[in-house]
Amino acid sequence: MSDRLMSVNAYTTLDYVEATAKGQEFEWESVAVVNATTDTENPDSVHLQLEFDNLSERHLPKHMEDLELTPEQARALAADLEKHAARVENASTENDGGETST
Repeated sequence: MSDRLMSVNAYTTLDYVEATAKGQEFEWESVAVVNATTDTENPDSVHLQLEFDNLSERHLPKHMEDLELTPEQARALAADLEKHAARVENASTENDGGETST
């Protein structure tokens, strides 16, 4: 992904994810970068950032989403992600014929 607005380096949370942008009149699949970060000095919030590779996209101008989360919001999001990740893993185990733990 060239010409990014986000800085992508060894510390980037996820430097490649499959993503879909949906609008009223379009649906577009691409790759994206996702990063969770805080300010280096005196952090007062968590930033969740997302940027699509939009070199061929005509509906969305180049941009980056930046969600500013309180520590409580970040923990709530992390807990929800953990819950859904476990659900996907359990479904995968069931589909493979393996044992599932509760």
